[in-house]
Amino acid sequence: MKKRALGPPSERKDRGPRREKPEKREKPKRDKDPNSLSNRALREDLVMLACLEAYGAVRHDGRLADRALDFTLRREKHLYSQERRAVAERVYALLRKQRLVDFLAELKVKGFEALVSSRKDIYRFAISRVLEGEDPSAVVQTQAMPGTDATWLKALPHALTKLVELSEVEHFAIEASIPDFLAKKLLAELGAEAHEVGQAMNKRGPLCARVNPLKGTREEVAKLLQAEGVKVSFTLLSPFGLILETRTNVYALETFKAGYFEVQDEGSQLLGMLVDAPPRKVIDACAGAGGKALQLAAQMKNRGEIYALDVDERRLEDLKQRARRAGVHNVRIQVIAQGPEADEQLVKLHGQAERVLVDAPCSGSGTYRRKPDARYRLTEALLAEHVEKQRTLIDRFSKLVKPGGRLIYGTCSLLREENEGVIEHFLASHPDFQLTPATPWLGEALAAQTTRDGMLRLYPHRHDTDGFFGAVLVKKAK
Repeated sequence: MKKRALGPPSERKDRGPRREKPEKREKPKRDKDPNSLSNRALREDLVMLACLEAYGAVRHDGRLADRALDFTLRREKHLYSQERRAVAERVYALLRKQRLVDFLAELKVKGFEALVSSRKDIYRFAISRVLEGEDPSAVVQTQAMPGTDATWLKALPHALTKLVELSEVEHFAIEASIPDFLAKKLLAELGAEAHEVGQAMNKRGPLCARVNPLKGTREEVAKLLQAEGVKVSFTLLSPFGLILETRTNVYALETFKAGYFEVQDEGSQLLGMLVDAPPRKVIDACAGAGGKALQLAAQMKNRGEIYALDVDERRLEDLKQRARRAGVHNVRIQVIAQGPEADEQLVKLHGQAERVLVDAPCSGSGTYRRKPDARYRLTEALLAEHVEKQRTLIDRFSKLVKPGGRLIYGTCSLLREENEGVIEHFLASHPDFQLTPATPWLGEALAAQTTRDGMLRLYPHRHDTDGFFGAVLVKKAK
């Protein structure tokens, strides 16, 4: 397929789907104007009200953080762009450190437990903002708190020393703001390094894009983005990735609308590299909205067939839109059942695929820096359900691999039982498959940085990616 001409982005008319929304960037020429909206002081009373509404919807009503913020900010149309950004950043910052904030609030705020929820949340935001480096006096003033509150806010560093009086597991769990059982698992897996993981998952991750080679090279797309005022740098691990360093509404960029890139974490891109898709038949078994299916289509240069399977029809509809925008036309979309009925639907694909990717639903523990509220919904019972589902899925979709073909299993989890544990369980009952090192598809140098025991293992603190796991299993030829 010919590459699309790299003309001015404004001349291209493709439109993409709505995705997670970084805040809109004001035009540079307006930023220089001291009277422009982007340079006005925050109207802190309005910002706080929006913060309380969005955070309350998450903590007290059980809503997902991204949806709660989206709902709140859609209603608060009068907020300036920098105010909307401040709301999102403060809510996410508090969610990332929620357990630690509560620990400090109970230490320092007299009668904290007896306060009404909204008052508790005001104190929580104050503590969170100070932990993020804001001046306590300024926080007190902007949140209309009594001036005396600045005294104990300034003493928070000393209050943190109280953590050392706790057991190792409880100390780590509160410091990292994760459930106790998860803290215990990470300490067992990583030892003292678990504390670095905790720190990394409580920082905002970089905004990463995957270039669409059907439209242009990484260098060409970088130039187009720079022409739109977006500063970029190349990812260190993925050969397809760009880091978008300018804070902007990515999905409003003409380069995005024209299909030159997708927003996709660098770790996810490396998992896609393990598929090493040939121009024949590939199955993306848990396709979701299709980020990896689009990556595979580009690897296959729009040749062959990719079957994108998922139980969520709505997300597959998103894939249709994204495929049109990306110029992809070799993806076949199929909705499958959630239960055993799916086995009957897939019979016609048994033994047909050279590659089958099972990017399995999981705890999402590797993505907590982007989805901080997910950690508080994870329980031991839910984790066990994930593992059981993962075992079912890898068994179900392994039947689609032809002799000599490859099954690629992946998750965005940090936990052994969802990763190596699932592989070990699968191999114990499937002697016709064998684990093979990921090195040939990553290259020696990259594999040396990103694999353990031949399997892809990415961590936020080591690689500045989301946490990802990937294993390549080859079906023995008959």
